[in-house]
Amino acid sequence: MLMAAEPKLELERLVEAHQRGVWRYLRFLGAGESEADDLTQETFLEVWRKPFEQQTPQATAAYLRCVAKNRFLMFIRARGRRPAVIDLEQAEHDFAQFARDDGGDSQVDALTDCMGRLDGRARQAVDLFYRDGHSRQQAAQLMHMKEEGFKTLLRRVKELLRECMERRSQT
Repeated sequence: MLMAAEPKLELERLVEAHQRGVWRYLRFLGAGESEADDLTQETFLEVWRKPFEQQTPQATAAYLRCVAKNRFLMFIRARGRRPAVIDLEQAEHDFAQFARDDGGDSQVDALTDCMGRLDGRARQAVDLFYRDGHSRQQAAQLMHMKEEGFKTLLRRVKELLRECMERRSQT
């Protein structure tokens, strides 16, 4: 529970422990980066105004995701948009699996490590398509490949990354 005697300190601890997880959840639901920034702040402001009983870190994270989801739904309704994620209950379940006990930090660290192991054409393909936002056709041309060959390369790289992530999660 946010205590009246040290409310600023308690809020700082709460934000420090859960901010990245809330932000990632909002992005998962379809919020843009700046929208997720704003909605994350609104989530913690709402908790500041209406304190709740903190129990376990997992229960706290679930509560914060609920508050964030409601803030997000109000945001998109006000703009006449529809959520990118249709089944919000399934999204909550999927995200909780991803986030585990650390808001997804271990998953992000693992992916960063696995990405760091890519080199050559594999790294170039990932950078062109995912980081730089080129279409498959554009990226294939830049790599002097046919589009089907580029698609196959990306599929193989994703499989390598998946296997690397699985190995990391088993250790």
